[in-house]
Amino acid sequence: MPKIKSNSGARKRFKTTGSGKIVRRKAYASHLLSSKSRKRKRKLRQGAIVDASNVRGIERMLPYI
Repeated sequence: MPKIKSNSGARKRFKTTGSGKIVRRKAYASHLLSSKSRKRKRKLRQGAIVDASNVRGIERMLPYI
């Protein structure tokens, strides 16, 4: 069997933790920041664990992570 190609867009957006969970960045942190509170912008800097309902699709796009 040939190797499966990873989805290059997904490869740049997701990482795995040591325990195998998938980590993503939060949305709404790139522009129009003046209207957002300091607290909200600080919370957006942290990564987030991908929800269980989306894990299967991401694992299909990234077969070797």
